[in-house]
Amino acid sequence: MRIYGLTGGTGSGKSAASRHFESLGIPVVDADVVGHEVIEPGGAAEDAVIVAFGDDVITDGAIDREKLGGVIFRDADARKKLNGIVHPAIRLEMANRCAQFAEAGHEIAIIDAALLGENGKLDDYFSGLILVLAPVETRVARLTGPRAIAEDEARQRIAAQTPPEDKVALARWVIENTGTLDQLHDQVERVTGELKQDGA
Repeated sequence: MRIYGLTGGTGSGKSAASRHFESLGIPVVDADVVGHEVIEPGGAAEDAVIVAFGDDVITDGAIDREKLGGVIFRDADARKKLNGIVHPAIRLEMANRCAQFAEAGHEIAIIDAALLGENGKLDDYFSGLILVLAPVETRVARLTGPRAIAEDEARQRIAAQTPPEDKVALARWVIENTGTLDQLHDQVERVTGELKQDGA
């Protein structure tokens, strides 16, 4: 089985690309979804996060992602601490899901994660990286539109991530998401065709 990474900054349209890959029959593991699951009640990282961040991130007995997000987007050290707790649990769960896809007969899977390539490298188990790019102002407009995030928070979230442009050298495919949804879908379909040929 071949595993490809899909990455891009917040507001780039990575999630829209991910959904279209899925609609074309390629299973996708969304690291954000897995990240939410591991801190939910009973999740693999729940207890450790509560110990690390205390009652300030709890609402009604469960970890409140909005409160936790507010802490980590303002504080790089807190973000690093959280990543150290949740990333091992996320990686294990993603590996389990890819194994399930392989058992079901899939030859290709995609891991959708904003943090891929953060250190300038891609883990050896990836067959390639797909990068979704969009200009910062476009990303701010997307984040402050339907998601109703304040502009200063949108810019703070963008600034908290490694500039996606720094990952171009790592990527085998770059999707420029500056146009319409149909244009994004066209690029995803082209990449899908190449992914299927990649192991031929």
